[in-house]
Amino acid sequence: MTVQFQVRPTDRPTPPQTREEILTDPGFGRYFTDHMVTVAWTPDAGWHDHQVTALAPITLHPGAAVLHYAQEILEGLKAFRHADGSVWLFRPTLNARRFAASSRRLVLPELDEETFVESVAALVRADEAWVPGYGGEQSLYLRPFMYATEAFLGVRPARQVTYSVIACPAGAYFPGGVTGVTLWISTRYSRAAIGGTGSAKCGGNYAASLDPQREALEHGCEQVLYLGGEQRRDIDESGTMNVFFVTADQELLTPSLGTILDGVTRDSVLTLAATHGLKPVERSISLDELRAGLADGTVTEAFAAGTAAVITPIVGFKSEEFTASVGDGEPGTYTRQFREHLLDIQYGRAEDTHGWMHRVL
Repeated sequence: MTVQFQVRPTDRPTPPQTREEILTDPGFGRYFTDHMVTVAWTPDAGWHDHQVTALAPITLHPGAAVLHYAQEILEGLKAFRHADGSVWLFRPTLNARRFAASSRRLVLPELDEETFVESVAALVRADEAWVPGYGGEQSLYLRPFMYATEAFLGVRPARQVTYSVIACPAGAYFPGGVTGVTLWISTRYSRAAIGGTGSAKCGGNYAASLDPQREALEHGCEQVLYLGGEQRRDIDESGTMNVFFVTADQELLTPSLGTILDGVTRDSVLTLAATHGLKPVERSISLDELRAGLADGTVTEAFAAGTAAVITPIVGFKSEEFTASVGDGEPGTYTRQFREHLLDIQYGRAEDTHGWMHRVL
């Protein structure tokens, strides 16, 4: 049975003219919609008080566990407007499953898939006016998150938790056209350790990425590429995205799961690989193998995949050991094909043969 969310609309909605001005150039994460979802949890009552209310500041006790022990998780997905005016989510059940997996790792209560999807859909329905119109690459970005609210000092799982969803309109990630990025291969920092929280989507992972990202910028690179494995010589992740490599023998290589995030876009690209004549391969990829492949032309393309940018072409790598271009230094053919294919499915321009789209309105 689907949980019903009590909707209490805001009495101070954003004026239509202001909202339309925002939607002409929303950027990413700069503006937020009028409403939010909240659900409370305690061991005795379980999940309760399912609400959609006006967006408002959160009040926390100074001793709330999330502030001291970082017991929290998050997700990210998008709602897309189609040409007929309808609004759809892209693979929300995969986000729900990953959210549950993150909950288990951080010892937070699990939210069932149906409630997760309905919570996101309820917010989209409340803030439909914020879903950008069809055309271009705008969307409504949705951020579900869960955090420990119980006030106590002591290292144990919290007994009071809040789940919430907020949303913000998102503009095209490449407003000036699809361009490539160069990655700094960090040998100083690790994104995750074996047995750590690398496969969970939690805020601590992102806080720890800020200094490596600064290091990448100092070396003239847009993003950082982490190394993992027991010897820290295997390709891990690129900042907030999974990485892929196309080889001369038509393989689509990506690092195996374990310490990296099980990306929704990653899974989608692997599923679509055969359609584009590529063999999907998940395995360990050493830095030495990548360096050799770039030098001899075995690696012909590289790209990163994630919810925000969908597909980001990688045109070069830098490290303390070497500097190398990928192919001719331009976004590759397969990279562009994957990006266009995914966007066409998300915006309803291509047939959804995998049943990935979930209609909200």
